[in-house]
Amino acid sequence: MISRRRLPHIYPENTWLFLPWHLYGGLPSARYPVPHNLSAGEAFVWMDRSLDVARTGPTLLKVETVARLVVDSLFKGAEMGHYRLGPFAIMANHVHVLLWPLVPPSVLLKSLKGYTAREANRLLNRTGEPLWQRESYDRWVRDAHEFRRITAYIENSPVKAGLAGRAEDYAWSSANPAWGEKLCSRECEHGTPGACATLLP
Repeated sequence: MISRRRLPHIYPENTWLFLPWHLYGGLPSARYPVPHNLSAGEAFVWMDRSLDVARTGPTLLKVETVARLVVDSLFKGAEMGHYRLGPFAIMANHVHVLLWPLVPPSVLLKSLKGYTAREANRLLNRTGEPLWQRESYDRWVRDAHEFRRITAYIENSPVKAGLAGRAEDYAWSSANPAWGEKLCSRECEHGTPGACATLLP
């Protein structure tokens, strides 16, 4: 399945999908949209590094109640059967997550981003204002090596951004023991019997 907005979105079935997205206005207008001469991988790295070092723009995900809302919503989507939830990190101005879609990715993203936008705006008394940038980057995971590489990238992002000294110390990441044990991918990696035991590529 292919969906096209500013970026091409290709969604093969039965594989993990790496989905980062960011707050509305998180990238200065002079640095958005992503330059068209970059490959998909280069475009993501360009965008993600720009977000990590941004000194201006919204950082609403640093608010504890909003970060918890996003984490809880990720788990809720898994409980609703929209996807299997893999590693994630909620940064100050963007989100990284690995999902195994069980419904069309455009549907699960609309539901996840729509719900969290409404609830976060309610918590922040920002009724009617956009929370998330409409566009998002995505990449399907080709093999187990890439899954492990992306997992390390996601869970080490808070350390690289200076938000924590160790990945496991960051409150809003799957590396933190408070969340990590609930993840489908953790069961797979550790060989725990269960429905997701065949989901690693």
